[in-house]
Amino acid sequence: MQTIFHGRHFINLEDFTKEEVDTMIEVSLDLKRKFAMGVDTPYLQNKTMFLMFFEQSTRTRNSMEAGIAQLGGHANYLDSSSMQVAHGETAKDTGVILSRFGHAIAARYCNWGVGNKYLNELAKWSTAPVMNLQCDLYHPFQALADLMTMKEKVGDLKRVKVSIIWAYAESHKKPISVPVSQILLFPRYGMDVVLAHPKGWELPDWVIDQAKVNATRYGGTVTITNNEAEAYAGADIVIPKNWGSWVNDQTGATLVGASKVVDDKLMAQKSWKCTEAKMATADKDVMYMHALPADRDNEVENSVIDGPHSIVYDEAENRIHTAKAVMTLLMGGR
Repeated sequence: MQTIFHGRHFINLEDFTKEEVDTMIEVSLDLKRKFAMGVDTPYLQNKTMFLMFFEQSTRTRNSMEAGIAQLGGHANYLDSSSMQVAHGETAKDTGVILSRFGHAIAARYCNWGVGNKYLNELAKWSTAPVMNLQCDLYHPFQALADLMTMKEKVGDLKRVKVSIIWAYAESHKKPISVPVSQILLFPRYGMDVVLAHPKGWELPDWVIDQAKVNATRYGGTVTITNNEAEAYAGADIVIPKNWGSWVNDQTGATLVGASKVVDDKLMAQKSWKCTEAKMATADKDVMYMHALPADRDNEVENSVIDGPHSIVYDEAENRIHTAKAVMTLLMGGR
């Protein structure tokens, strides 16, 4: 078990070794057992966290607010539109002052090309841990909860086939941060990861390259395909979820988000939907996962997400246990 966490930032799980991620999972499981038994866990008594949100949230906000309360601390919810950030205050000024006021800062900022840079700027100037509640590139809390859920349900994850599958949705323009964090983390546990999407919904090359490095090191595999059927075939776990389309800018150096939520390019991919027929081609005990909220009837049939193969609510519950573990490790201790 690794124990050197106090004061560190939590922006990308790649910043933590596999052994450190294992410790996060062990602490999450311990906190979950204690929560089930009604055992108090006052590990962060009188600690204050500032939660900055530039976008809406249900699971993330409430897992952090309820989580720190259960640890004996307090969270201040900050809507960025009512902060001086809305008038142009810099990340430096916000980070310096809020870290002097309390013990941690957490932020959700998903604007493409902006969010991750803002979080790293906060972290540069904050004297307290900065935690990523989701940015344009990463969603480490979600990936950690997904891993915890899979370890609970499966145990040893080596050579387990998990398919991250793009799915059609119309609800809003979703960032790539969930599939990016998943494809980087899962190969570190020896899984056979399949990433399936239509042409035009590729993840950045550097993400795929790093995922393959992780797979080589830990004995997993990473397969990229435009064939949806290949992803479902024999899969142990499927994660069909929408993410936005991104195209190279003129320099080819960065990615730029397509502007519309629903356009002709998207409409042409309505067949990329998780159905009972597709689930029937997977392993007989296949598990369906989704970070939620799902765009029901577009991303997935109700009979799948509400059916016997769905573990989405167990997955969502684990958001609070993993959040508590990360807060305890980074804010507690020394």
